[in-house]
Amino acid sequence: MNYKLILNILGFLTFITGIFMMLGIPFSIYFGDNDIPALLGAGIGTSLTGLSLWFLTRKTDRLELGKREGYLIVTLGWVTMSLFGAVPFVLHGSIPSFTDALFETMSGFTTTGASILNNIESLPHGLLFWRSFTQWIGGMGIIVLSLAILPLLGIGGMQLYAAEVPGITKDKLHPRVKETAKRLWVIYLAFTVAESILLMIAGMNFFDAINHSFTTMATGGFSTKNASIAYFTSPFIQYILILFMFFAGMNFTLHYLAIHKKFSFFKNNDEFRYYLLFILVVTVFITITHLPHVNFHPEEAFRQSLFHVVSLVTTTGFVSSDYENWAVFSRMIFFVLLFVGGSAGSTGGGIKIIRHLLLFKNGFLELKRLIHPRAIIPVRLNGKSVSSEIISNVQAFFIIYILIFVFGSIMLSLMGVDFISSVGAVATCLGNVGPGIGTVGPVANFNHLPDLAKWLLSFLMLLGRLELFTVLIIFTPYFWKK
Repeated sequence: MNYKLILNILGFLTFITGIFMMLGIPFSIYFGDNDIPALLGAGIGTSLTGLSLWFLTRKTDRLELGKREGYLIVTLGWVTMSLFGAVPFVLHGSIPSFTDALFETMSGFTTTGASILNNIESLPHGLLFWRSFTQWIGGMGIIVLSLAILPLLGIGGMQLYAAEVPGITKDKLHPRVKETAKRLWVIYLAFTVAESILLMIAGMNFFDAINHSFTTMATGGFSTKNASIAYFTSPFIQYILILFMFFAGMNFTLHYLAIHKKFSFFKNNDEFRYYLLFILVVTVFITITHLPHVNFHPEEAFRQSLFHVVSLVTTTGFVSSDYENWAVFSRMIFFVLLFVGGSAGSTGGGIKIIRHLLLFKNGFLELKRLIHPRAIIPVRLNGKSVSSEIISNVQAFFIIYILIFVFGSIMLSLMGVDFISSVGAVATCLGNVGPGIGTVGPVANFNHLPDLAKWLLSFLMLLGRLELFTVLIIFTPYFWKK
């Protein structure tokens, strides 16, 4: 294990995290807020710490970056970013408890959107910007950003890319991983700018528009308002957010192909077709059950239903109303949606549509194999057969995911959290969704939970963001053996 190289790259990541912290200072100056010392002090301190660590370990063989180093760098990198990212909140005093500040920051970087803040609007604008920006960085991934803009991590970059962007497939838009990272971030940035402009046209001010664009494209769900999107009564704003949440939940490879006018890939992509169909079907069912709750206004019922279905499926977590007061059927469906997730290659979290699709296909084919035991009947995706190794990986992921969900729920209940809130909190944090059910529902937060529960949920957020295996493999004995 090349520990010197690991520390070198962690130092670099810490350095740029500190630089990012200070980007909110112009907003603090413009609005006359008092958070400039906290942002400046934390930013300079973090940057100097990272720069010192990088400088002390700069003389190392960068060609020795292997898979084990990649897994360790990505996991420790996200933990380090979250630890340092919590400092501005503590220094300012808006979140005096480090446990709470870490929970909020981990929720930001992992794009979960779960919050402990009782009064979001009381935060100064610089800290609000930093809070939203953590989600935007985490949405595409800080390792991918580093590979895109600086050559420092260019050597051995595929190991880092593979560890931070896990899943069934790791689509590369270019033979060089650095060029793939650049293309992903250009698309990501373009969508963010486009959404900001549209939101300003729809009536949001510049600050709210850019913050909500950050958290929409990251499928994070942090808002600058206590009431989240319910604060904005404009249907136009809600439809804009629905559209960009949908885009963010898509595989970004499809966006790249669309730019190059290769639209046939949409028709032939099984995951996209099921992603679209699933959202539409669930929305129709929710709309029908929701109609009595909106005085039989069909458009509002459809909009509210579509908004929450897209928000939960893509794991964005924005809310436009309190769905805890909706029909029992709707609430049950919303709980199930916490386990769905966006598309592979998107900024969405959760189990992912493609894994559900492969599980269902393999399950139905297993019935066929019982009738024809000697027949070779492969699972097909996009017209191509899927290897048994991928099917085994999907099955293992699903089983481990459910076991972690059950274990986490039991642990929270042992800490005194009621059953509904326990399962809701674990499901939403592991799936990187944000709002749950019970006392952590859409109009509540996680502030009342015990500190130990917040540490556990923070770990589950990291597990969910890096899709289990990248983190769990570090805790296995054979990872550390030569």
